[in-house]
Parts: sequence; structure tokens; C-alpha cells
Amino acid sequence: MLINCVAYQDGRKLADLSVEEISDYVARPNCFVWVALKDPTPAELAKMQEEFNLHELAVEDAHHGHQRPKIEEYGDSMFVVLQMIEMREDGELSVGEMDVFVGPNYVLSVRTGAERGFQDVRARCEREPDLLRNGSGFVLYALMDSVVDRYFPIVDALEEELERIEGRIFEQSSSARQVIEELYSLKRRLMIVQHAAAPLLEAVSKLQGGRIPPVCSGMQEYFRDVYDHLQRIVRNIEGRREMVTTAIQVNLAMITLSENEVMKRLASYAALFAVPTMIAGIYGMNFEHIPELQWTFGYPLSLAVMAGADALLWWRFKKAGWL
Repeated sequence: MLINCVAYQDGRKLADLSVEEISDYVARPNCFVWVALKDPTPAELAKMQEEFNLHELAVEDAHHGHQRPKIEEYGDSMFVVLQMIEMREDGELSVGEMDVFVGPNYVLSVRTGAERGFQDVRARCEREPDLLRNGSGFVLYALMDSVVDRYFPIVDALEEELERIEGRIFEQSSSARQVIEELYSLKRRLMIVQHAAAPLLEAVSKLQGGRIPPVCSGMQEYFRDVYDHLQRIVRNIEGRREMVTTAIQVNLAMITLSENEVMKRLASYAALFAVPTMIAGIYGMNFEHIPELQWTFGYPLSLAVMAGADALLWWRFKKAGWL
């Protein structure tokens, strides 16, 4: 589906175009066309390939989707794959994709599997004509910067969730199994963001140092800003993953301590029953010559010894913290 098709020249908007008018404006000097598609059909991609002379391998990647974040050069053009992550109401993450074709006189962004668009990015570019004069390279920066900035609220939300789970680890009312399940779920979502940011960090490094693609010439400082943001995100995620691992270990240790407390209580109660059972077992044997069998006070004395021994054991266990 076609979202926008606009021509720009010298940093200012010329006109909204139909697909049939693209070739006329692409041929103009100092002019570039910015087209945005959402969930395009193969026919729409084929039409864009014809209008912009896109490389067939890049078009094939965009058609199949589910690509790893990357930046590839095809002559004087570039193909960029970005993963778009959105947080649903239930806290789960949905992963979409944006493929960006960039040439000296065009930008084609193809968004699949993501709801949030980039109208704000287009408005930002149009508000900054001095920067928009840099052409398609600045548009690529603005799109990448917007995608990367959308990672920050997700990482912050996951960090807050980790803090809430950590606070529940030491609560007696918390279910240890549920805490571990939530920690593993959190770790899985952190990995989703990691898989989106880490490969892109490596790819963006090619745009801010060394040999710069011609399309991005003069934009190194801006791509360095994107690189710095990605570094912060990757370091943050790595730190949170380590904290999740530590929290899981602490939770397992708390489970072990809880089980030890239960075992101590069971052992204490078993000892309380063992002494009376032993005395009763001895006097329950059917031997003729057992001491005190004929003694008048033998029975109450046996009960007193049982009660006294249990009282002594109960006091010792209570003092030791087992009961």
C-alpha cells in the first residue's frame, strides 16, 4: 500500500506525486523522491524496482522479509534493513521490519509487520530544509534515528519490569515458579531487542568511519549519533541480561533456603514424635521381665518422661530457629 510519494528539491517539498510521475522527477537535477510503502504487494515492489532501477537481490530480500539488520551497497545505492519493535498491551513484543532503498535521487521505505508509521519523521525533515538539502542521505539518517530511538522506551519498560520482579523475589507470598517464568520471559524479550540492535550497531559503524558510501557523504556526524545511541542500548541490554541471570540465581537460592526451612521443621517434628514412639515401643514389647511393669506409678511416669523429653526438644529446636 502506498503511504506517501513526495518529491523534494533543495531541501523543500515540490509536490505529492503519483507513481507514474516518479520517473519525471527522478531525472531532475538536485531532486529526489521519497516513497513510503506499507505491506506492499509483489506488483508494487516490481513497479518500484522499475522506477528506481533497484537491484534484484535487494528487492528479493524485501519481498521475503525477516532479514537480519544490515546495510548493503549496490553500486551507488544502498539497501538497509531495520527491525521495528513495538510493545503490545500485554507487554509482549511484536517485531516488524523496515527496508530502505537509498540512491542519489530517491528513498524508498518499505514497512512490513509494524503499525506505527513515520509521518513524524517526514514532518521533521520538512521542518529542517537546511539539512534536507543533503538529500537522501539525511532521510536515511532520520529514519534510522527514529527506529533506534523507539528502542529506548521498550528497554526502559523492561528495566522497570525487572525491578518489580526483583522486589517480589523476597516476598513470602510470591510464587517462586511464577517469578522464574516471568524472569525467563523478560530475558527472552531482552534478546529480541538485542537481536535488533547489535547487528545494526556493526552495520552503522560503516557509515561513520572509514570509507563512507557516496549517498551518506557528509553525514558522518549524524550517523555517529545513531551509533552512540545503539551502543547505549546494547550496553544497557547486556547489563539487564546479567541482572536477570543474577535474579534467577537468587530466586533459586531462595527456593533452596525455603526447602531447607521446611526440611528442618519436618525433622524437628519427627524428633518430637520419635522419643515417645521409642518409649512406647519399648514398653509395648511382650517380655515378662520388663522393669517397672508391676510398678503403680510406671504408666504416669512414662507419660511424664515422654512429655518432658518433647518439651526439652521443642525448646531446643525453638531456640535454634527450626520451629
